[in-house]
Amino acid sequence: MPRRRLRRGDLACSVAVAVAVAAVAVAAVGAVGGGDGGADFDYRKLSGIIIPGFASTQLRAWSVLDCPYSPFDFNPLDSVWLDTAKLLSAVNCWLKCMLLDPYNQTDHPECKSRPDSGLSAITELDPGYITGPLSSVWKEWVKWCVEFGIEANAIIAVPYDWRLPPSMLEERDLYFHKLKLTFETALKLRGGPSLVFAHSMGNNVFRYFLEWLKLEIAPKHYIRWLDEHIHAYFAVGAPLLGSTEAVKAALSGATFGLPVSEGTARLMFNAFGSSLWLMPFSEYCKADNIYWKHFFEGKGGCHHRQQCDEMEYKSEYSGWPTNLVSIEVPTVRDTEAYPSIMDTTENITSSMECGKPTLLSFSAREVSDGTLFKTIKDWDPQSIGLIHQLEKYYQGDPVLNPLTPWERPPIKNVFCIYGLDSKTEVGYYFAPSNSVTGKPNNSSGDGTVSYNSLSWCKNWLGPKVNITRAPQAEHDGSDLQTKMNVDHHVGQGILPNMTRTPHVKYITYFEDAESIPGWRTAVWELDKANHRNIVRMPVLMRELWLEMWHDMHPDAKSKFVTKDH
Repeated sequence: MPRRRLRRGDLACSVAVAVAVAAVAVAAVGAVGGGDGGADFDYRKLSGIIIPGFASTQLRAWSVLDCPYSPFDFNPLDSVWLDTAKLLSAVNCWLKCMLLDPYNQTDHPECKSRPDSGLSAITELDPGYITGPLSSVWKEWVKWCVEFGIEANAIIAVPYDWRLPPSMLEERDLYFHKLKLTFETALKLRGGPSLVFAHSMGNNVFRYFLEWLKLEIAPKHYIRWLDEHIHAYFAVGAPLLGSTEAVKAALSGATFGLPVSEGTARLMFNAFGSSLWLMPFSEYCKADNIYWKHFFEGKGGCHHRQQCDEMEYKSEYSGWPTNLVSIEVPTVRDTEAYPSIMDTTENITSSMECGKPTLLSFSAREVSDGTLFKTIKDWDPQSIGLIHQLEKYYQGDPVLNPLTPWERPPIKNVFCIYGLDSKTEVGYYFAPSNSVTGKPNNSSGDGTVSYNSLSWCKNWLGPKVNITRAPQAEHDGSDLQTKMNVDHHVGQGILPNMTRTPHVKYITYFEDAESIPGWRTAVWELDKANHRNIVRMPVLMRELWLEMWHDMHPDAKSKFVTKDH
């Protein structure tokens, strides 16, 4: 099917259509898909389910809390995340409503907060200039869908308490039971499966749901349930191997634009069991198969035994561009800094000149398996809580250890979409003065997640891949570059080796040429697409719409929409 040319004059209309169809794929254009995307069905019956990322759901108070010396108090249903006015005038009260106990993830005795529900919970967190992009992530999606006339029951948000580790989402809120019911209700209400749109940590949540579901449904019914309830999965800005920004937030604090100190931000981040969910990990280490452990051993609370292949020990940085953390260790014996490190590195430092620091470095594996935090725990009390969280909520998780790489989910259509070519930190250098220096990665990323983590989903592509590069802006096809049937071997990168015109932003598409029958996999790389802003980009909305329009077209012959216009 030829690609419909979208002119600049059509931008407002095309963006509205793009977002509407991308979010719910229910445009009033007939039924029945073409190409190889799957069985024929009425696309007007599809629903769109949005899983937001970290800190992208409103939290509301579920307590009465008096705040002395402040004109504000907290009452049930008052906004907590995010209300910058209360944060600025009553920060201590606000923190009571935000913080969780780092050891058991329970609420503060004086105040508790719970996630809001519905689309309003994810559209805008706190209007105003202080928070900027942090406040609004999904607002434009919902706005355009409403303006286009999409029915309210076709757009479903599934907000969650993003402070909690995965197992606690289910234990406290029954989140994954409710998510399963959401898919089943959408199918019954609208008559068709759903499109899943997950952003950032929302992809981690969706992965956990798929593994949890595998233990809830009989094995012979699992794939059938997925086929009936999920038509396509759009993984947007997925930190598939974690994000180094989580390391910085845990060790020195990251405010993300909030009017708080780095120390307060660090205290808050480390109180949330979800903070470790974003930690980087090795691409070479996997946990044992939890399904067989359940089948043979029952649902015991045993730890996941991590198995690393030989590449973990042959490679220098666990598949990352560099060591994630480097710490200067003072070697003066009477100093009070880093006392535990002094004991563990005595053999290293005994022959060194007194007073010169020793540099200890930690790879992604040594971050995710707790070696880093165990090394620094004696002089950093917050690391003790992180060790507890790691062992209880990740290594001891009843479903899976989320800090392991994941294979392609068994869903018919998978689209992995992310930005690149933005300066992205991939490691940090800490000195005893508490200074921290980031290490920029020349291979880029989306400003938050590095390229090696975002692009892990290229391993999900089939043995033959078609690669196309096209300008993001309107084009006549003359700047289109294509390579067909490129060999792909899992574990080896796929580089387009295509030219670039200066100052032109491109989209590079990697699409299955060969795959499992009935499955499609595509990876889209968008130049300069920022992690937090990518879901608001008109070009992304346009591309999603074109792909869904192609699927709907009864005469479509190819698996994916062509890019010649």
